[in-house]
Amino acid sequence: MKKIILPLLAIVAVMMLNSCKTSKDFLYFDNIDSIDWASRPGMMYDARIMPKDQLTITVSTTDPTAAYPFNLQVANTLQSSGQNINNGSGMLQTYLVDNDGYIEFPVIGKIRVVGLTKTECQDLIKEKISPYLAKEENPIVVVRMASFHVTVIGEAGGKRNVPVPYEKMSIIECLAEVGDLTPYTIRDDILIIRTDEHGKRSYARLNIHDADILNHPFFFLQQNDIIYLKPNKVAVRNSAIGQSTSLYFSVVGVITSIITLAVNIIRW
Repeated sequence: MKKIILPLLAIVAVMMLNSCKTSKDFLYFDNIDSIDWASRPGMMYDARIMPKDQLTITVSTTDPTAAYPFNLQVANTLQSSGQNINNGSGMLQTYLVDNDGYIEFPVIGKIRVVGLTKTECQDLIKEKISPYLAKEENPIVVVRMASFHVTVIGEAGGKRNVPVPYEKMSIIECLAEVGDLTPYTIRDDILIIRTDEHGKRSYARLNIHDADILNHPFFFLQQNDIIYLKPNKVAVRNSAIGQSTSLYFSVVGVITSIITLAVNIIRW
């Protein structure tokens, strides 16, 4: 019995040593004290409108009737009986940005908005509608990105599709939103895949141990970014062991059933 137990204990010990991690492996921004922050330029971020974005746009004027033609609203409909069905009157419909970067705006027609920030889009629409308004009117245009989201896949702690209600999210905020990284996530190789307004893809690999991630061009996420969190060797090995174990028990179960059936037939 000793001859069997000792090798088993040795194998378990080796596996435990291989899976052991130091606290350093879990630290974020480990070198933050060594970075000269004073020499680093500040970084502000404004999301830019992309094809297939959905925008809500409201126009306000001192005379409400003057703004009405520029606010695309959901219309009410009537049943055949004449009863009114409220389909959301007063709620604004969204404008879908087409592949060429245009929206179809009431009265004005096509407006190219792709690549603009929210503020730039507001200024452009204000400029377009001003000739249709009285000179004393100073319209207020508000643009919101209704479909801004990013996707997290791989060794994530929580939900995979993350909405961004305020049109600005950093990779740190995104990870916090999904429940942070699991103990089985590789922290120095976080992959971000990005598609620009022309359909061109690019990617970056971020190291969350390194505090300089705060200055990385991909630190602030762009709508439709894909964040891939790679599993470490322990996660991969555990997954393989789990699949092998399931297969093993399935095979054992089938063999046991066959043997039991054969024994019953022989006895009969």
